Amino acid sequence: MPEAPRNQPARTGASPVGTWVDHHVYSVVASLGRIFRKPWSTALTIGVMAIALALPLGLWLVLDNVGRLGGSIDASREISVFLQRDVDAERAAALAGELRARGDVRSVVHRTPDEGLAELRERGEFGPAIDVLDENPLPHVLILTPSGDEMLLADALRKLPEAELVQHDAQWRQRLDGWLRFGGRVVWVLAALLGLGALLVVGNTVRLDIQSRREELGVLQLLGATDGFIRRPFLYLGAWYGLASGAVALALLGAAAAALRAPLAEVAASYGATFALRGFGPLGVLAVLGGSTALGWLGGGIVTGHFLRQTRPDHA
Repeated sequence: MPEAPRNQPARTGASPVGTWVDHHVYSVVASLGRIFRKPWSTALTIGVMAIALALPLGLWLVLDNVGRLGGSIDASREISVFLQRDVDAERAAALAGELRARGDVRSVVHRTPDEGLAELRERGEFGPAIDVLDENPLPHVLILTPSGDEMLLADALRKLPEAELVQHDAQWRQRLDGWLRFGGRVVWVLAALLGLGALLVVGNTVRLDIQSRREELGVLQLLGATDGFIRRPFLYLGAWYGLASGAVALALLGAAAAALRAPLAEVAASYGATFALRGFGPLGVLAVLGGSTALGWLGGGIVTGHFLRQTRPDHA
């Protein structure tokens, strides 16, 4: 039933706060009722909004996990330190021990010249060339597995007086970081565009609902119902659409993550890294649901406000 005239309780003995609460409870129930009365159109609206939300969220998760995968591979890549030819086995072993004591070094393998030559000979194609050598030309090599920042460790190793050459591939990481920064910008652009699309979808759905109740709303206005009373059911209607679409989007992303978890783990294992695909945590889930609910609320508010300004020009 319509709201009582302004500045008066809706029923005898009711406080303004109680009346306000009653109106919100009525709006929640009324909006849920309208959703359940149109299951197919509701499912279509929620599905379109869920896909619009899932695309930027999915891309953000991909970039986040690629960054973690890159960091995991980065931390497990080996750095080869070729020592000077005049460094003997005793000094090479001592240097390996000193490097093992560093906090950013996980392990150090000392490969002697004889071991390096034997490895080359096992490859087959270098056998004839090795046999004609008068002496072993290979130096001592220290193979390090970093546990911290590989770039900083490599820079420190280059400053060692015993080091002749420090070999590691950092260019791939720099390129990956560049692509991740570009991808982050793409996520924000897609989020803005698809968020606007979701806003238009829920706004159009609420507009159609308003049009189907135009005569009823006109009667309520004639009986003195306030703009707030008319607006609230449509605000909650948009909020329910947003909340449901956020939940469906999270479910879609969860299903996609389950399908991709094993292949990504295999890729990480091929680089000697341990990697587990990560989705949204509890706070992330709450943020997605809260954001989608607010988006639906905003769409309902914009459309309802436009309707009220048209039907009550004196309140514009």
